[in-house]
Amino acid sequence: MIYVAPTAVLVGDVTLEDEVSVWHGAVLRGDIDAILVGRDSNVQDHVVVHVDRGMPARIGPRVTVGHSAVVHGCTVEGDCLIGMNATINSGAVIHRGSIVASGAVVRESAEFPAGSLIAGVPAKLLRPVDETLRRRIDLSWSLYRELAKESLPSRAPVRGDPSTQVRLERSEEFTRLIREK
Repeated sequence: MIYVAPTAVLVGDVTLEDEVSVWHGAVLRGDIDAILVGRDSNVQDHVVVHVDRGMPARIGPRVTVGHSAVVHGCTVEGDCLIGMNATINSGAVIHRGSIVASGAVVRESAEFPAGSLIAGVPAKLLRPVDETLRRRIDLSWSLYRELAKESLPSRAPVRGDPSTQVRLERSEEFTRLIREK
């Protein structure tokens, strides 16, 4: 089962795997490419997940995306914690077991190694994730999984449909410009 708040908005090619929760006011807009949210992940209140053509948004398993974060056309691998009001821009890759601090702004096409503590504007690698931060990652996704079961309506997992993507002539050019940086 998945858990989706009544005020969350899912549009287009969006896949939510088992035990995912999407909270109040979150918007997942897979209108010009796909969005995938992996098992046991949570997308908290007022998060925006969007895409660019050729740059889907991929959120791995056991990821917490904190309140009001923006995840745009990027990859967040499994076992990560994305802090409140963080922004991850198109083409960025956050590797497994990392934390993006609250308010951080990850630049387009930036890539951070596994187990990174990432913070700042623009975001930089501060240090490796230690055992205490690793525990916070584990507690975040598992607590939200339990909270969702107690407080949100359940339904079957959502499978994306690429035929719902809108094709815009200039969207490929936009993506090309991001990749050429």
